[in-house]
Amino acid sequence: MSTSADLQQPIAERARGFAPVVWLLGKVQSGKTSIIRELTQASDAEIGSGFRACTKTARVFDFPPQAPIIRFLDTRGLGEVNYDPAADISFCEGRSHLILAVVKALDFEQSAVLDIVRAARQRHPEWPVVVAQTTLHEAYPVGARHVLPYPFQAKGPSAVPPNLLRALDYQRSMFRGLLGRGEPHFVPIDFTRPEDGLEPNAYGREALLETLIAAAPAAVAVALAELPGSSADHYAEQFNAHILGFALAAGASDAVPLAGVVAVPMVQAAMLRQLSKLHGARWDKRAYAEFAAALGAGTIVRTASAFGVRQLIKLIPVYGQTAGAAAAAAASFAATYAMGKAANHFLLRRRQGVQAEEVTAVYRKALSEAFQLAKARAIGTSARGTNP
Repeated sequence: MSTSADLQQPIAERARGFAPVVWLLGKVQSGKTSIIRELTQASDAEIGSGFRACTKTARVFDFPPQAPIIRFLDTRGLGEVNYDPAADISFCEGRSHLILAVVKALDFEQSAVLDIVRAARQRHPEWPVVVAQTTLHEAYPVGARHVLPYPFQAKGPSAVPPNLLRALDYQRSMFRGLLGRGEPHFVPIDFTRPEDGLEPNAYGREALLETLIAAAPAAVAVALAELPGSSADHYAEQFNAHILGFALAAGASDAVPLAGVVAVPMVQAAMLRQLSKLHGARWDKRAYAEFAAALGAGTIVRTASAFGVRQLIKLIPVYGQTAGAAAAAAASFAATYAMGKAANHFLLRRRQGVQAEEVTAVYRKALSEAFQLAKARAIGTSARGTNP
């Protein structure tokens, strides 16, 4: 009998098959790890243990690790003699992709970064490029603070120190004129620690996220929009990334049904366990019964079990028969996503008393959203293998 530990790795592998890659390029201490920390809200310990080698010169961080919706590729050793970016470019091929170049605002020697960006754009001119200009405070006068509101998206006079503006403009001139279908996008940011005394600590986070979403292909934009705090910074939405990840794994399981033994009900069961863990709650017989009753008999899936779901019965018409693998993948993705959103709402509100009508409404709304997401992510249109 399979345990949750036995299923964790196969589920993660399924999700990786659909997870887009954001390729971070930057010199040591340019701020790449800080960007990952702020975008994912992961702790230093989680990031430190989450990175793993994937090529000779790069490592990858999956978020969330249990069922990734996005992968951050970090190329190391920029500027080293005989570095060949071919393997790192190859890792990204076949996935919707975005290059995030990370440069310190006062560092004008960026030839190593530029060389790799040029090589990548020569091979893939469609890959968008976003340049994050970091550590702005190094150009501030002594005792100065961040200019608020964030001034770099506004037109007209600005209180930003003139030397910083000149530095940012000079860096932008270095990146302009790259081969490809569009010019790079630039966003100044400054992510610091609370003890540094510069508030806000995530200066420019919203601007960075907005820039990435605007520049990114649809699949990357969908993943970025589900990151913690990306759309609405409240408790009910902070677990969206986990829900989307398990939904992707469910869709991948039906897209390549013979590639592994991770059935959709197992993915859904693992998702419910993960959500209960994140909420500090516990699924028991009564909770499952209440949740199943709230979903109702007319929904796509029902639940039945004691601790751990024994079976999540699919009730999709012609599922796996005349619909074919593509429709099955999209339907499994949508059903899992909607179930996750409903379960998240149920767990959040249960202590205060949740109405069945609320859970059903959340499920139906999420189901409609899910089919749009499936279209944006091209779920079911192709079968991808697992990724390293």
